[in-house]
Amino acid sequence: MARTTRIEHDLVGDKEVPADAYYGVHTVRAVENFTITGSTIGQFPDLIAALASVKQAAARANRDLGLLPADIAGAVIGACEEIRAGRLADQFVVDPVQGGAGTSTNMNANEVIANRALEILGHPRGHYDVIHPLDHVNLGQSTNDVYPTAVRLALLASLRRLGDALGALATAFVEKAAEFGEVLKMGRTQLQDAVPMTLGQEFTTYAVMIEEDRQRLGEAAALLLESHLGGTAIGTGINGHPRYAKLACAYLAEISGEPVRPSGDFIEATQDCGAFVQLSGVLKRVAVKLSKTCNDLRLLSSGPTTGLGEINLPPVQAGSSIMPGKVNPVIPEVVNQVAFEVIGNDLTVTMAAESGQLQLNAFEPVIAYSLLRSLAHLRAACDALATRCVPGITANREHLHDSVHRSVGLVTALAPHIGYAAGTALARRALATGRTVRDLATEAGLLSADRLDTLLRPENLTGRAARPSTAATP
Repeated sequence: MARTTRIEHDLVGDKEVPADAYYGVHTVRAVENFTITGSTIGQFPDLIAALASVKQAAARANRDLGLLPADIAGAVIGACEEIRAGRLADQFVVDPVQGGAGTSTNMNANEVIANRALEILGHPRGHYDVIHPLDHVNLGQSTNDVYPTAVRLALLASLRRLGDALGALATAFVEKAAEFGEVLKMGRTQLQDAVPMTLGQEFTTYAVMIEEDRQRLGEAAALLLESHLGGTAIGTGINGHPRYAKLACAYLAEISGEPVRPSGDFIEATQDCGAFVQLSGVLKRVAVKLSKTCNDLRLLSSGPTTGLGEINLPPVQAGSSIMPGKVNPVIPEVVNQVAFEVIGNDLTVTMAAESGQLQLNAFEPVIAYSLLRSLAHLRAACDALATRCVPGITANREHLHDSVHRSVGLVTALAPHIGYAAGTALARRALATGRTVRDLATEAGLLSADRLDTLLRPENLTGRAARPSTAATP
């Protein structure tokens, strides 16, 4: 029978490694030590591609500096290109939440790249005398500059997709706002009738809110463009070539397509998690505003006969196992839950960033895990809202029209012309009698019928006659 394991050695001693594995002894020990989330770093393709990009840039820089033989560099570069293309994802098996400040993640990458590079040169896996995970793949590097640089690249890639998803959602609200542009309704403050507006204005607001958040994401992304490469252990650059940092960063920009630049102060960069805190805060902002929007959608669609019932959300599934015909606002509900998760993740990021000590933050793995999950789940939530909910929303137009004309909120439009006291008395009579403000004002001779017609025109009630539309155009 073929041998099913190979023996590898580290400072702890000998260890059996599966013979067909591309990873090695350090990875096996990490798998044994960290069984926290039930997931692996291989399930975060942006992170794996970023790690491979960093290692590829390092190999190219070390080759150019004469530190890495051309044949070894070529094999390492080839292995990295394969990984960036999606190969060997199943070999990245360590838990994303781990002790050691990301060392297990870095070692998993070093071992997979080394063993694939060995194959490219025609050698069996585990023959580290030819290509060594540390002496060659990790040459001139430390986990403490590799890992945060890779995390930043991974976050940037995920940020781009969330930005696109927010843009699509904003567009969906803009289109719906145009459809509802002439639908008059009552605005509310503190859940009480306020003044009239259009349903289009209400939906435009959601688009504007989302577009503002997309701009904030771009600002947060700019802070992630600093590269730690060359700082090595604590930022002093020990064991690194003096030209390595600039050269590796230039190659990383070329490989990743991101305009990364060397950090202005590697010692500061190695210990400072401020960019992650900033991004987490922006993601919390996105979550809060998305959740508020979904609260509105659930409230506006409540009923359908005993709630507000102003809009109808598209029915996407049966709502109850016991109540026939019930349909629930399940898409806004799931977006709410994602928002709650992201808000919780922000607290995790905050505490992890604050808990760093001296020259290194050992808790970046949980920061990366929290941010990558927040980005992925927010993107999926936006996609669901943009495709499964917003386009199918309809308005109960007659109900909205009647509610405006029955509302005492119309008194506000008349108050500048009849006075606050008279307006208050008019509102009280309308509430007491159930009659409309218009009928009571006419009967009392407060204003002529023609004047009431002018004041109660929809464009005057909603402010559209006074200023142009400010609809978002994502």
